[in-house]
Amino acid sequence: MKVTILCGGVSAERDVSLASGNAVNQALLSQGFQTQLLDTGSLFIEDLRVFHPDVVFIALHGRMGEDGTIQGLLEVLGYPYVGSGILTSAIAIDKRTTKRILLTEHLPLAKDYVLKRTDPAPDRALAQQLGETIGFPYIIKPNREGSTIGLSLAHTVEEAVKGMNEALQYDDEVLIEEYIEGTEVTAVVIGDAYAPDVLGVIEIIPKAVLYDYESKYSQGGSEHIIPARIGQDRLQEVENYAKSAYRTLGCTDYARVDFIVSKTGPIILEVNTLPGMTATSLVPDAAKARGISFEDFLVQMVNRCYARNKKK
Repeated sequence: MKVTILCGGVSAERDVSLASGNAVNQALLSQGFQTQLLDTGSLFIEDLRVFHPDVVFIALHGRMGEDGTIQGLLEVLGYPYVGSGILTSAIAIDKRTTKRILLTEHLPLAKDYVLKRTDPAPDRALAQQLGETIGFPYIIKPNREGSTIGLSLAHTVEEAVKGMNEALQYDDEVLIEEYIEGTEVTAVVIGDAYAPDVLGVIEIIPKAVLYDYESKYSQGGSEHIIPARIGQDRLQEVENYAKSAYRTLGCTDYARVDFIVSKTGPIILEVNTLPGMTATSLVPDAAKARGISFEDFLVQMVNRCYARNKKK
């Protein structure tokens, strides 16, 4: 079977995507697949057409890859791809829109405020107002970026103004959320939207205060514990909420749902439709804990996609 792996791209997560793409490429090559590794950061459509793959594996992260744009292109070109479709991808990358949709299912979410580039420039008055309504400290992050790029934790008015201005460098909208103390976990979900299965719930222990970019992608930046040590009742809650979010957004093949488990219960942070596939990534760890090698997991995803296309 011929598989094209798309990676790189033009988003702020380009370096992570290149690492994911190379890891996926090596794994599929080891399983006997004929592969093509393409960087979408430059012209690639003609090369894709010449190779004419049976399946495309999207190892892109962030905008122009995880947001429905590449999915739409592949739909037009007629190539089946691993992962969620156009609408789900476009929704999930927008944290604010995702939260509004998940609220319709009464899923637990943090209080938030959205700052737009067209709003008055962030100043001390806004920072103080948010401190009174959301409470210090609060999280500041670009609305449509991943890998915690542009994320900060503001304890003071000064830190808040700086953080909002920094986040606006990455996106036209900034999501400001209450900071919830608790255990950070992620649920890796696989399967179709109508019958999702939780592959594993992972407890994340970052070396830094926040699970930031360095914690995610540096060797030793964080510790992953499977299953998360949050008690059986909380584990079941996380699994149920993760499957509900997966179904509600209409995810396909695999996704990751991130949580903070506070004293009062799990709170959903966001849904990642194309999570990282690097040596330090969470999805491969969850698969390994279930006795599934990285290579076997990828083969399963490729075969699912191929079979789904055959049915069409």
